[in-house]
Amino acid sequence: MTRKVQTIDEPGMGTLEVFPLDTSEEFLHGLLAEVFRNHWREIVFGTLIQGAVFEIRAPNAPTKFSLLDGYLTVNFGAWHFHLCIGATKGTRRNPTGAALARHRRTRRAELYRRLNGDGAPDSWGLRLFNGKDEQQLTVFLPNPFLSDKDRPLKVPDWSRLALWDRLRRDYLGLGPDAKDRLGRGFRCH
Repeated sequence: MTRKVQTIDEPGMGTLEVFPLDTSEEFLHGLLAEVFRNHWREIVFGTLIQGAVFEIRAPNAPTKFSLLDGYLTVNFGAWHFHLCIGATKGTRRNPTGAALARHRRTRRAELYRRLNGDGAPDSWGLRLFNGKDEQQLTVFLPNPFLSDKDRPLKVPDWSRLALWDRLRRDYLGLGPDAKDRLGRGFRCH
């Protein structure tokens, strides 16, 4: 399932190549299970909106990973989060109206890579947006220009693109792209 790659200019992010993903509950559940259960040590996640960035590292593997009423719960023991990725009805006492259910549910999901001024990628990630195009989640994937402690590396570590390459292969049907290895560094925008 390969959808057309889009190149967009996004305020605060710069130029992005966006790879649209399926937004069905089943697909997102599988993708997020892969990312959070198998790669929790490698990723940083949170929200990235104008005026705020939350960069969270999981302290351990999820102790609970469940789906109820369209909400995925990822629990790390001391804290957890909920993400509406499917149809939500609420409870009999407190039903969720159709408009609110559409607003809450993931409507857009994408893998992305940010391009520098030379057109080379310098950042890779996964983003989910709800029915009103508000960001639900950003997962920052390992970056070949940064260490696990977010320190610049003198020499790129291209092995840090393994998760990106795997997600492209498994969820987009695309092989590794030489373009991902053209950059020379990372800089914040």
